[in-house]
Amino acid sequence: MSFYSTRGGACATASQAVLWGLAKDGGLYVPSMFPQLSQETVALFCQMSYPQIAERVLRAFLEDYSIAEIAESVNAAYAAPAFDDPAVAPVKHLDDNLYLLELFHGPTLAFKDIALKLLPYLVRLAAQKNQEEREISILVATSGDTGKAALEGFRDVPGTSCTVFYPESGVSALQKLQMVTTAGANTHVIGVRGNFDDTQTGVKRLFSSPAFHEKMAAAGRLPSSANSINFGRLAPQVTYYFSSYAALVNAGALRMGQALNFVVPTGNFGDILAGYYAKRMGLPVGKLICASNRNNVLSDFFSDGIYYTHRTFFTTMSPSMDILISSNLERLLYEYVGRDGRIVRSWMDLLNDCGSFSIGAQRLVELQKTFAAGFADDTMTAAEIRRVFEHTGYLMDPHTAVASHVLGAYRKHTGDHSPTVIIATASPYKFPEDVLASLLGEQATAGLDVFVCAQKLSAHTGVPIPRQITELQSLPVRHQTVCDRENMEQALLDELR
Repeated sequence: MSFYSTRGGACATASQAVLWGLAKDGGLYVPSMFPQLSQETVALFCQMSYPQIAERVLRAFLEDYSIAEIAESVNAAYAAPAFDDPAVAPVKHLDDNLYLLELFHGPTLAFKDIALKLLPYLVRLAAQKNQEEREISILVATSGDTGKAALEGFRDVPGTSCTVFYPESGVSALQKLQMVTTAGANTHVIGVRGNFDDTQTGVKRLFSSPAFHEKMAAAGRLPSSANSINFGRLAPQVTYYFSSYAALVNAGALRMGQALNFVVPTGNFGDILAGYYAKRMGLPVGKLICASNRNNVLSDFFSDGIYYTHRTFFTTMSPSMDILISSNLERLLYEYVGRDGRIVRSWMDLLNDCGSFSIGAQRLVELQKTFAAGFADDTMTAAEIRRVFEHTGYLMDPHTAVASHVLGAYRKHTGDHSPTVIIATASPYKFPEDVLASLLGEQATAGLDVFVCAQKLSAHTGVPIPRQITELQSLPVRHQTVCDRENMEQALLDELR
């Protein structure tokens, strides 16, 4: 299968798309077609383990990887003890016709682990297939969770380095601690004075700079990405839509062929785009409900068809969604313009030059047949954390609570109470101050550090603190570099010396 740029340019193999990350014309790689998985194949998933489902889904896209290579990679990525649940991505019943897909059972307690435990295997194989002997220098912009997951995935992997840029004041205290305490001779962490959009734009600028590529080549390095702009990050996320569907069929909660809704908290649009890819591959997906926080650029877009970024940027209690430029939306737009890269390029140019673009009324109607959207501000999010815990005993992190609130509003507005899965993206213990304050009020966290807040949260809820959190308390800070957004290239080159 070939891969094309969303902006009408490059053609690449699957391994080249994984190796290069971003197309040279600035576009994102997309598959030349959506491989089809029949209902009979989906039925077979009901008897398969998570790695087996992942192997079958990935085989459909990564055609220049052998079946044996994919099988070895997924088995290594998802083997115990990396994930603390044998299901890898277990489905939990929450309420009537409502389920949670827990994606935080990996080493960094966030959904990014699902893809980033696997990506290093795919990258190393891609380098071999393309006779690439340079060091693969992974560059990452993170709004909180991708950074640590990438660092863990690539830590001490031969032939690679991993550099993470994060907004210095735009992640939670624990997210920052997870990153700056990372060990490994090939890991680098750089704080950026700015927000996530500044950070992400800076990394994209590096990828599109010929001068930067020349400097890296002279140093024997090939830049690549572990963000969801890399198709190798996106493809593994398709798996858990299929696995959750199979789990609900197995549980008798769903009939084979019955439509299933998904509500996804998202900022960069990669997680929900994976659900759209699953739908295009044949999974019976009903509605994909896009949940935003106060930075509600996406929910506005699905309401009026106008993507508008000249708005106030808010720092919220769901920091991984504090994003105004949603990179993966470009892949979705490519499908809704008949794969005409010229139109996508014109919209991206407008976004870059003017801060907005409009897709028109007719295309919006088509989008709304599959997508719905809504948002929750911090007050709504805190109330939802408290409501769900008091009603069900389930403890949500802020991102998952945003999705839960949006689903409630969607159901009230539409009357659609179809079976629905909420994508639960992170452990509540990555945000102990905000979760504790949501349950007991802000006075409960006054003057307390994150570890004491975690202890109080566990004592109040009975939910144990994950070992990954308690271990952080004794780890030394290894990374302290901070730079201005204009100096990201120099900071990177200094780190890699």
